[in-house]
Amino acid sequence: MIIANAEWEVMRVVWTKGQTTSGEILETLRQKTQWSSSTVKTLLKRLVGKGCLQAEKQGKQFIYSALISEESSMSEQAAILLDKFCQRRYPALIEHLLDASPMTLDDIERLQALLARKRAEAVAEIPCHCIQGQCRCKENTEVF
Repeated sequence: MIIANAEWEVMRVVWTKGQTTSGEILETLRQKTQWSSSTVKTLLKRLVGKGCLQAEKQGKQFIYSALISEESSMSEQAAILLDKFCQRRYPALIEHLLDASPMTLDDIERLQALLARKRAEAVAEIPCHCIQGQCRCKENTEVF
């Protein structure tokens, strides 16, 4: 499921709070946006429609809670990002992400352990899964 950038802002507040109202979301996001109450309510309606949020009426207001986890959403977004690139470019993309990310020593140790496990799975060459003309890999640049 594709979640727009503005919807991500709302989801991050809901994931943090667990359960929240549109007013609480608006108040939190005022630090970052100049959205109106109607903008937040529109985004909430979209997220409910997409099955990302649950809305439960309590008195005159709705209480929103997530129906999808932050972890599964992160994995899905990572897959969407990777789908945009040739598989042979993944290492360069990962290198860029690592270079741009602040990390603790614990983060670095976890990544080093992952790389050690990946070493056992290393391949001689990463296959290209692009269609002809979508990347610069040698097997896809021939013109028929």
